[in-house]
Amino acid sequence: MTESELQAFYHNKAVMVTGGLGFIGSNLARRLVELGAQVLLVDSLIPEYGGNLFNIHGIEDRLRVNIADVRDQNSMDYLVRGQDILFNLAGQVSHIDSMLDPYTDLEINCRSQLSLLEACRKCNPGIKVVYAGTRQVYGKPRYLPVDEDHLLQPTDVNGINTMAGEWYHILYNNVYELRACSLRLTNTYGPRLLMKHNRQGFIGWFIRQALDGEEIQVFGDGQQRRDMVFVDDVVEAFLLAGQDDRANGGIFNVGGSERVSLLDFVTLLTQIARRGSYKVVPFPPNRMSIDIGDYYADCAKIRRTLGWAPRVLLREGLERTMRFYRENREHYW
Repeated sequence: MTESELQAFYHNKAVMVTGGLGFIGSNLARRLVELGAQVLLVDSLIPEYGGNLFNIHGIEDRLRVNIADVRDQNSMDYLVRGQDILFNLAGQVSHIDSMLDPYTDLEINCRSQLSLLEACRKCNPGIKVVYAGTRQVYGKPRYLPVDEDHLLQPTDVNGINTMAGEWYHILYNNVYELRACSLRLTNTYGPRLLMKHNRQGFIGWFIRQALDGEEIQVFGDGQQRRDMVFVDDVVEAFLLAGQDDRANGGIFNVGGSERVSLLDFVTLLTQIARRGSYKVVPFPPNRMSIDIGDYYADCAKIRRTLGWAPRVLLREGLERTMRFYRENREHYW
Protein backbone atom coordinates (compact mmCIF):
# COMPACT_ATOMS: atom_id res chain seq x y z
CA MET A 1 0.00 0.00 0.00
CA THR A 2 1.31 3.44 -0.95
CA GLU A 3 1.83 6.33 1.46
CA SER A 4 -1.00 8.26 -0.18
CA GLU A 5 -3.38 5.30 0.28
CA LEU A 6 -2.47 5.01 3.95
CA GLN A 7 -2.97 8.75 4.35
CA ALA A 8 -6.35 8.60 2.66
CA PHE A 9 -7.47 5.88 5.07
CA TYR A 10 -6.09 7.26 8.35
CA HIS A 11 -6.75 10.97 7.76
CA ASN A 12 -9.18 12.16 10.46
CA LYS A 13 -9.67 8.62 11.78
CA ALA A 14 -10.09 8.46 15.56
CA VAL A 15 -7.32 6.11 16.69
CA MET A 16 -6.62 4.95 20.23
CA VAL A 17 -3.29 3.37 21.19
CA THR A 18 -3.01 1.58 24.53
CA GLY A 19 0.55 1.49 25.79
CA GLY A 20 0.87 4.61 23.67
CA LEU A 21 3.78 6.17 25.57
CA GLY A 22 5.86 3.01 25.30
CA PHE A 23 8.36 1.95 22.67
CA ILE A 24 6.23 0.66 19.79
CA GLY A 25 3.15 2.68 20.76
CA SER A 26 4.92 6.03 20.57
CA ASN A 27 6.56 5.21 17.24
CA LEU A 28 3.15 4.19 15.93
CA ALA A 29 1.70 7.44 17.28
CA ARG A 30 4.25 9.46 15.31
CA ARG A 31 3.27 7.77 12.07
CA LEU A 32 -0.42 8.21 12.79
CA VAL A 33 0.11 11.93 13.41
CA GLU A 34 1.97 12.16 10.08
CA LEU A 35 -0.99 10.48 8.39
CA GLY A 36 -3.44 12.99 9.86
CA ALA A 37 -5.19 10.74 12.36
CA GLN A 38 -6.85 12.00 15.55
CA VAL A 39 -4.69 10.14 18.06
CA LEU A 40 -5.49 9.26 21.67
CA LEU A 41 -2.67 7.66 23.65
CA VAL A 42 -3.59 5.70 26.77
CA ASP A 43 -0.80 4.66 29.13
CA SER A 44 -0.48 3.89 32.83
CA LEU A 45 3.10 5.28 32.97
CA ILE A 46 4.11 2.53 35.39
CA PRO A 47 7.86 3.35 35.55
CA GLU A 48 9.34 -0.09 34.90
CA TYR A 49 7.08 -0.82 31.89
CA GLY A 50 8.65 1.66 29.47
CA GLY A 51 6.16 4.53 29.17
CA ASN A 52 8.10 7.76 28.70
CA LEU A 53 6.66 11.20 28.00
CA PHE A 54 9.79 12.11 26.05
CA ASN A 55 8.75 9.50 23.49
CA ILE A 56 6.23 12.00 22.11
CA HIS A 57 8.57 14.98 22.27
CA GLY A 58 7.76 17.38 19.44
CA ILE A 59 4.25 16.05 18.75
CA GLU A 60 2.62 16.70 22.14
CA ASP A 61 0.28 19.31 20.70
CA ARG A 62 -0.87 17.05 17.85
CA LEU A 63 -2.41 14.27 19.93
CA ARG A 64 -4.16 13.59 23.24
CA VAL A 65 -2.80 11.64 26.19
CA ASN A 66 -4.85 9.98 28.90
CA ILE A 67 -3.00 8.49 31.87
CA ALA A 68 -5.08 5.42 32.66
CA ASP A 69 -4.59 1.74 33.39
CA VAL A 70 -6.21 -0.88 31.16
CA ARG A 71 -7.20 -2.63 34.41
CA ASP A 72 -9.65 0.24 35.08
CA GLN A 73 -12.89 -0.97 33.48
CA ASN A 74 -14.76 2.33 33.84
CA SER A 75 -11.97 4.27 32.13
CA MET A 76 -11.82 1.81 29.24
CA ASP A 77 -15.62 1.90 28.80
CA TYR A 78 -15.37 5.67 28.42
CA LEU A 79 -12.23 5.90 26.32
CA VAL A 80 -13.16 3.44 23.57
CA ARG A 81 -16.31 5.36 22.69
CA GLY A 82 -16.09 7.10 19.33
CA GLN A 83 -12.83 5.44 18.30
CA ASP A 84 -12.49 3.97 14.81
CA ILE A 85 -9.40 1.87 15.46
CA LEU A 86 -7.74 0.53 18.61
CA PHE A 87 -4.10 -0.50 18.51
CA ASN A 88 -3.82 -2.55 21.67
CA LEU A 89 -0.18 -2.51 22.81
CA ALA A 90 -0.71 -2.33 26.58
CA GLY A 91 1.01 -5.18 28.36
CA GLN A 92 3.61 -6.48 30.77
CA VAL A 93 6.33 -7.78 28.45
CA SER A 94 9.06 -8.95 30.83
CA HIS A 95 9.44 -12.71 30.84
CA ILE A 96 11.53 -12.59 34.04
CA ASP A 97 9.01 -10.34 35.84
CA SER A 98 6.18 -12.68 34.85
CA MET A 99 7.92 -15.55 36.63
CA LEU A 100 8.59 -13.45 39.74
CA ASP A 101 5.10 -11.89 39.89
CA PRO A 102 2.72 -14.07 37.87
CA TYR A 103 -0.45 -12.52 39.28
CA THR A 104 0.34 -9.02 38.01
CA ASP A 105 1.18 -10.49 34.63
CA LEU A 106 -2.16 -12.31 34.68
CA GLU A 107 -4.04 -9.11 35.51
CA ILE A 108 -2.43 -7.03 32.76
CA ASN A 109 -1.96 -9.53 29.94
CA CYS A 110 -5.05 -11.64 30.42
CA ARG A 111 -7.89 -10.22 32.50
CA SER A 112 -7.36 -6.64 31.33
CA GLN A 113 -7.44 -7.73 27.68
CA LEU A 114 -10.80 -9.33 28.28
CA SER A 115 -12.06 -6.18 30.01
CA LEU A 116 -10.90 -4.01 27.11
CA LEU A 117 -12.66 -6.22 24.60
CA GLU A 118 -15.81 -6.12 26.70
CA ALA A 119 -15.60 -2.32 26.70
CA CYS A 120 -15.43 -2.40 22.89
CA ARG A 121 -18.28 -4.91 22.59
CA LYS A 122 -20.59 -2.93 24.86
CA CYS A 123 -19.63 0.65 24.03
CA ASN A 124 -18.23 0.61 20.48
CA PRO A 125 -18.88 -2.64 18.57
CA GLY A 126 -17.87 -1.06 15.24
CA ILE A 127 -14.26 -0.49 16.31
CA LYS A 128 -11.33 -2.35 14.68
CA VAL A 129 -8.77 -3.82 17.13
CA VAL A 130 -5.17 -4.80 16.35
CA TYR A 131 -3.45 -6.67 19.17
CA ALA A 132 0.29 -6.77 19.81
CA GLY A 133 1.07 -10.44 20.28
CA THR A 134 4.46 -12.10 20.64
CA ARG A 135 6.53 -14.94 19.20
CA GLN A 136 6.94 -16.09 22.82
CA VAL A 137 3.71 -18.07 22.50
CA TYR A 138 5.52 -20.66 20.36
CA GLY A 139 8.03 -21.58 23.05
CA LYS A 140 11.02 -23.62 21.85
CA PRO A 141 10.63 -24.07 18.10
CA ARG A 142 10.09 -27.57 16.78
CA TYR A 143 11.00 -26.43 13.27
CA LEU A 144 12.39 -23.34 11.59
CA PRO A 145 11.32 -20.91 10.31
CA VAL A 146 8.29 -20.82 12.60
CA ASP A 147 4.95 -20.27 10.87
CA GLU A 148 1.56 -19.52 12.43
CA ASP A 149 0.59 -23.22 12.42
CA HIS A 150 3.40 -24.08 14.83
CA LEU A 151 2.40 -25.64 18.14
CA LEU A 152 1.85 -23.10 20.93
CA GLN A 153 3.84 -24.15 24.00
CA PRO A 154 5.08 -21.08 25.95
CA THR A 155 8.05 -21.48 28.27
CA ASP A 156 7.00 -18.81 30.79
CA VAL A 157 3.99 -17.20 32.47
CA ASN A 158 4.18 -14.17 30.17
CA GLY A 159 3.83 -16.34 27.09
CA ILE A 160 0.80 -18.18 28.52
CA ASN A 161 -1.03 -15.00 29.50
CA THR A 162 -0.21 -13.24 26.22
CA MET A 163 -1.47 -16.27 24.34
CA ALA A 164 -4.77 -16.05 26.24
CA GLY A 165 -4.98 -12.31 25.56
CA GLU A 166 -4.47 -12.95 21.87
CA TRP A 167 -7.13 -15.63 21.67
CA TYR A 168 -9.66 -13.45 23.46
CA HIS A 169 -9.28 -11.07 20.51
CA ILE A 170 -9.79 -13.83 17.95
CA LEU A 171 -12.76 -15.20 19.88
CA TYR A 172 -14.46 -11.80 19.99
CA ASN A 173 -13.88 -11.45 16.25
CA ASN A 174 -15.40 -14.87 15.53
CA VAL A 175 -18.28 -14.85 18.02
CA TYR A 176 -19.24 -11.18 18.43
CA GLU A 177 -18.06 -9.90 15.02
CA LEU A 178 -15.81 -7.38 16.78
CA ARG A 179 -13.17 -6.93 14.09
CA ALA A 180 -9.84 -7.98 15.57
CA CYS A 181 -6.51 -9.52 14.60
CA SER A 182 -3.12 -10.18 16.20
CA LEU A 183 0.47 -9.54 15.17
CA ARG A 184 3.00 -11.90 16.74
CA LEU A 185 6.09 -9.72 17.01
CA THR A 186 9.63 -10.98 17.12
CA ASN A 187 12.58 -9.08 18.66
CA THR A 188 11.79 -5.43 17.89
CA TYR A 189 14.36 -2.65 18.27
CA GLY A 190 14.78 1.02 17.45
CA PRO A 191 14.48 4.51 18.94
CA ARG A 192 12.45 4.93 22.15
CA LEU A 193 13.10 1.42 23.42
CA LEU A 194 13.26 1.05 27.20
CA MET A 195 16.93 1.20 28.24
CA LYS A 196 16.83 1.48 32.04
CA HIS A 197 16.97 -2.25 32.79
CA ASN A 198 17.39 -5.59 31.04
CA ARG A 199 14.11 -7.25 31.99
CA GLN A 200 12.34 -6.50 28.69
CA GLY A 201 14.72 -8.34 26.39
CA PHE A 202 18.36 -8.35 25.48
CA ILE A 203 18.46 -5.93 22.54
CA GLY A 204 18.04 -2.64 24.39
CA TRP A 205 20.42 -3.69 27.15
CA PHE A 206 23.09 -4.81 24.69
CA ILE A 207 22.79 -1.49 22.83
CA ARG A 208 23.16 0.42 26.09
CA GLN A 209 26.21 -1.59 27.12
CA ALA A 210 27.85 -1.10 23.73
CA LEU A 211 27.29 2.66 23.86
CA ASP A 212 28.67 2.75 27.41
CA GLY A 213 31.75 0.77 26.40
CA GLU A 214 30.92 -2.08 28.75
CA GLU A 215 31.41 -5.82 28.42
CA ILE A 216 28.31 -7.54 27.07
CA GLN A 217 27.58 -10.96 28.53
CA VAL A 218 26.24 -13.42 25.96
CA PHE A 219 24.58 -16.45 27.56
CA GLY A 220 25.20 -19.99 26.35
CA ASP A 221 27.47 -20.45 23.35
CA GLY A 222 26.27 -17.33 21.53
CA GLN A 223 25.18 -19.30 18.48
CA GLN A 224 21.46 -18.84 19.16
CA ARG A 225 19.95 -17.34 16.02
CA ARG A 226 17.32 -14.63 15.99
CA ASP A 227 15.52 -12.43 13.50
CA MET A 228 15.23 -8.81 14.61
CA VAL A 229 12.85 -6.26 13.15
CA PHE A 230 13.18 -2.48 13.14
CA VAL A 231 10.35 -0.60 14.81
CA ASP A 232 9.41 1.38 11.67
CA ASP A 233 8.69 -1.91 9.91
CA VAL A 234 6.56 -3.09 12.83
CA VAL A 235 4.62 0.19 12.73
CA GLU A 236 3.87 -0.38 9.03
CA ALA A 237 2.53 -3.85 9.85
CA PHE A 238 0.14 -2.34 12.41
CA LEU A 239 -1.04 0.30 9.96
CA LEU A 240 -1.72 -2.27 7.25
CA ALA A 241 -3.58 -4.56 9.65
CA GLY A 242 -5.64 -1.64 10.95
CA GLN A 243 -6.89 -0.54 7.54
CA ASP A 244 -7.40 -3.92 5.85
CA ASP A 245 -10.37 -6.08 6.83
CA ARG A 246 -8.69 -9.09 5.24
CA ALA A 247 -6.73 -9.19 8.49
CA ASN A 248 -9.86 -9.71 10.61
CA GLY A 249 -9.70 -12.87 12.67
CA GLY A 250 -6.12 -13.46 11.55
CA ILE A 251 -2.87 -14.07 13.38
CA PHE A 252 0.31 -12.94 11.64
CA ASN A 253 4.02 -13.32 12.33
CA VAL A 254 6.01 -10.09 12.07
CA GLY A 255 9.75 -10.72 11.92
CA GLY A 256 12.99 -9.59 10.35
CA SER A 257 14.56 -10.59 7.06
CA GLU A 258 18.01 -11.42 8.49
CA ARG A 259 18.89 -14.32 10.79
CA VAL A 260 21.92 -13.65 12.95
CA SER A 261 23.58 -15.38 15.88
CA LEU A 262 23.85 -13.46 19.13
CA LEU A 263 27.62 -13.41 18.71
CA ASP A 264 27.29 -11.86 15.25
CA PHE A 265 24.80 -9.37 16.67
CA VAL A 266 27.05 -8.15 19.49
CA THR A 267 30.02 -8.04 17.10
CA LEU A 268 28.03 -5.75 14.82
CA LEU A 269 26.93 -3.63 17.80
CA THR A 270 30.47 -3.06 19.02
CA GLN A 271 31.63 -2.25 15.48
CA ILE A 272 28.94 0.42 15.08
CA ALA A 273 29.48 1.80 18.60
CA ARG A 274 33.28 1.66 18.14
CA ARG A 275 33.52 0.57 21.73
CA GLY A 276 32.43 -2.16 24.10
CA SER A 277 33.32 -5.84 24.16
CA TYR A 278 31.61 -9.15 24.80
CA LYS A 279 32.12 -12.37 26.70
CA VAL A 280 30.35 -15.72 26.42
CA VAL A 281 29.14 -16.91 29.85
CA PRO A 282 26.96 -19.78 31.11
CA PHE A 283 23.22 -19.23 31.39
CA PRO A 284 21.99 -18.12 34.84
CA PRO A 285 19.44 -20.68 36.09
CA ASN A 286 16.49 -18.27 35.88
CA ARG A 287 17.30 -17.56 32.22
CA MET A 288 18.17 -21.06 31.12
CA SER A 289 14.81 -22.46 32.20
CA ILE A 290 12.89 -20.14 29.85
CA ASP A 291 15.36 -19.83 26.95
CA ILE A 292 13.94 -20.89 23.58
CA GLY A 293 17.15 -21.48 21.60
CA ASP A 294 16.99 -20.52 17.91
CA TYR A 295 13.98 -18.60 16.64
CA TYR A 296 13.15 -16.92 13.37
CA ALA A 297 9.77 -16.34 11.81
CA ASP A 298 8.11 -17.32 8.58
CA CYS A 299 6.30 -14.13 7.52
CA ALA A 300 4.77 -15.45 4.30
CA LYS A 301 1.21 -15.12 5.61
CA ILE A 302 1.33 -11.38 6.31
CA ARG A 303 3.19 -10.80 3.05
CA ARG A 304 0.54 -12.73 1.15
CA THR A 305 -2.46 -11.20 2.94
CA LEU A 306 -1.42 -7.60 3.59
CA GLY A 307 1.62 -7.08 1.36
CA TRP A 308 3.95 -6.43 4.31
CA ALA A 309 7.66 -7.18 4.34
CA PRO A 310 10.51 -5.77 6.45
CA ARG A 311 12.55 -3.10 4.69
CA VAL A 312 15.21 -1.93 7.14
CA LEU A 313 18.35 -4.07 7.27
CA LEU A 314 19.94 -4.74 10.64
CA ARG A 315 23.04 -2.57 10.23
CA GLU A 316 21.02 0.43 9.07
CA GLY A 317 18.49 -0.02 11.86
CA LEU A 318 21.17 -0.27 14.53
CA GLU A 319 22.98 2.79 13.20
CA ARG A 320 19.75 4.80 13.35
CA THR A 321 18.97 3.48 16.82
CA MET A 322 22.38 4.25 18.29
CA ARG A 323 22.41 7.71 16.75
CA PHE A 324 19.06 8.41 18.48
CA TYR A 325 20.38 7.36 21.90
CA ARG A 326 23.60 9.31 21.54
CA GLU A 327 21.47 12.42 20.98
CA ASN A 328 18.85 11.68 23.66
CA ARG A 329 20.73 9.64 26.23
CA GLU A 330 19.61 11.64 29.27
CA HIS A 331 15.95 10.74 28.66
CA TYR A 332 16.53 6.96 28.57
CA TRP A 333 19.49 6.04 30.78
